[in-house]
Amino acid sequence: MLKSGFGGGGDASSPLKLFTNAKKKINGIYRDIGNYVSEFHTFVEEIKDVEENELVHQELVDHIQTCAQKVNGIKEMLLRDHMKVVFFGRTSNGKSTVINAMLWDKILPSGLGHTTNCFLSIEGCDDKDGPYLLCDGSEEKRNVKSVSQLGHALSQESMSNDSLIKVCWPKNKCSLLKNEVVLVDSPGIDVTEDMDSWIDAYCLDADVFILVANAESTLMLAEKKFFHKVNERLSKPNIFILNNRWDASAAEPDLMEQVRQQHLERGISFLAKELGVVTPQQAKDRVFFISAKEALNARLQRLQGMPEAGGALAEGFQARLIEFCTFEHSFEECISRSATRTKFHQHTQCAQDIMKSLLTECESLLKESSRMKQECDEYNEQLENQITFLEKRLKLLTAQAKEAITRLVSETEFQVRQAMSDEIRRLSLLVDEFDQPFHQNMMVLQVYKAELYRHVEEVLGRNLSARCSSSLQKQINKSKQLMLDEAQPLFECSNNSEQEPVLVSQAQNSAFDMSYDINCASLCQDFQEDIEFKFSLGFKCLMGRFIGSRKAIAPSEVPRPISGTGEVIAHQRQQADDSLSLQDILTSVAASYLKHNNSQSAGMLVGIIMVPYALWRTIGWKAIVFTVASYGSLYLYERLTWTSRAQEHALKRQFVEHATEKLNLITTFTSSNCSHQVQQELSTTFAQICHKVDEISKELKSDSEEMQDKSSRLSEIQSKIKTLKNKANFLSGDIDSFVKKFLHDYAV
Repeated sequence: MLKSGFGGGGDASSPLKLFTNAKKKINGIYRDIGNYVSEFHTFVEEIKDVEENELVHQELVDHIQTCAQKVNGIKEMLLRDHMKVVFFGRTSNGKSTVINAMLWDKILPSGLGHTTNCFLSIEGCDDKDGPYLLCDGSEEKRNVKSVSQLGHALSQESMSNDSLIKVCWPKNKCSLLKNEVVLVDSPGIDVTEDMDSWIDAYCLDADVFILVANAESTLMLAEKKFFHKVNERLSKPNIFILNNRWDASAAEPDLMEQVRQQHLERGISFLAKELGVVTPQQAKDRVFFISAKEALNARLQRLQGMPEAGGALAEGFQARLIEFCTFEHSFEECISRSATRTKFHQHTQCAQDIMKSLLTECESLLKESSRMKQECDEYNEQLENQITFLEKRLKLLTAQAKEAITRLVSETEFQVRQAMSDEIRRLSLLVDEFDQPFHQNMMVLQVYKAELYRHVEEVLGRNLSARCSSSLQKQINKSKQLMLDEAQPLFECSNNSEQEPVLVSQAQNSAFDMSYDINCASLCQDFQEDIEFKFSLGFKCLMGRFIGSRKAIAPSEVPRPISGTGEVIAHQRQQADDSLSLQDILTSVAASYLKHNNSQSAGMLVGIIMVPYALWRTIGWKAIVFTVASYGSLYLYERLTWTSRAQEHALKRQFVEHATEKLNLITTFTSSNCSHQVQQELSTTFAQICHKVDEISKELKSDSEEMQDKSSRLSEIQSKIKTLKNKANFLSGDIDSFVKKFLHDYAV
């Protein structure tokens, strides 16, 4: 006895397990694919929000979303996928009885005549929920016993022919239902002519069709016509032919084999030749001779703990029961293989297409990210080379700039010193050019001197500027241009090409204005003119020529005026003259004699003392009178010629002497000041260049850090893409294994 035909619990070796295992496996595959697509979509969204937008295009995002929708849709379809078996035949051929026998219980209404009035779908449900039934278009759960009224053609509550009643039966009561098989009973195909609508509504997703024929007659035209239409609408449907009520052959044992052979030949011809769905050898295994009523009664007896052969049964019962079990086993194999192939082949192909497309996207992303990373690394290497070049070039440029600045500073200092020395030697000419009203009045004299200071300061500054500034400006511009030329390669490293021309323009257009800082008024504030009349042969003048000027005689005793009016200055000068007594003169003469102890000075002193005495002794008093008269005439002449003009010349001469001394003292300071200005001007230009180079260096370092960060991110992206690629290959391998295990090896 075949085990698959008996027991409500099912068998682990049942062919139906193929579909169950395949469904469980492909559900797991699609669950993994769904997780993979979700992970891929999250990854793409993450890198899309960063700067690598050129790595992710909207088409990729849309494609992944489309894949996710497909996967979710297929996952929902897989949850609903089941093996569907549809029973067709003429009325009273025992379709419902066959289903009841396969379910081991009297579930569907059966009996004489036209019994089943509508389509009845039997599918499994959880034990705690069932049994119950659902009418077409309603979610109300009704008692399963009401199927006898709703589905029975003789009942007043019966449904229309094209209606569907769904009977939900506990899975633990039937191995077929436990393995996700749905059995569909139909009204007789001879009840209505509207067969096309039946096929569209209930047959397009069927995996196996079972034609229940009456063994007491032959295949009718209505049966053949219906299955011809099914064959037109579906590509090679799986069809079994059950010759029911074969127990009637026991009444004519002599003709039983001949009738069996006749039915078998007609069935093979119908399946292989007319429909062309199988080969003749395969068709032979699709035709069975059974008694559904006997099989149902035997199974009910067994469930009640009584012998299967109890009651009055026709001869050959055991053979017919074995034939029914053989049909069940063949049917289970066929439906399992067919459903596995038809239900999962398309889903498997879709999964392969999805994983193939995502794998292609992974390879494309990996290739593009590798290209971008290589570009980043090459650009970063170029930036680092530019940074190294900047540092080395800047050091060399700094040394050259220092040398050039030092050289130009020395030249400036020498040039300004030389020009100032020349101008100091020409100072008398410069002073003589000054022409302003002169008067010995102290107020007018102060104004005159102030204008003289201003004149000397302006002309001296103008002359120095004419001699030095122009040439220095040229040298400075030349030095600036040399600096810019040397720095030009450094500027070219910048991405901002507009900054360098601006810097060049500023350097070229900046005019250098040399400031010589000769403040003549401050410099000559201690100048004290002496324009009082002094007789050239006077005693004081002669003694002054002999012993030196009053300043040399007692410099510490003559107070130096700081500031004040002309009256104060005259009063101080009068006090100094009054203090010069005879005793002081004699003391000075003695000191001078002791200081200049030589024969010439001693002889001159004796000669001066002896001249009057010698003249008086030699020529007498007339000569003395003549001498005195001449002396007086000379005094009178000098006194009359001591005019304002002479006083102005004396003041200018004294100023030239004083200013020459002072200017000589500040020559070094002025030249150093000018050289410092030149140094400051060139240093400022070089500092601007260095500042610009620093900005370029910072910009390059910032770009380098950005490239390094981008390269690191791309490395992480590549690692993630490789992980996704490996997962895609792994999932593709799972799909290939599924195809090899459940589709190829079990193809019919």
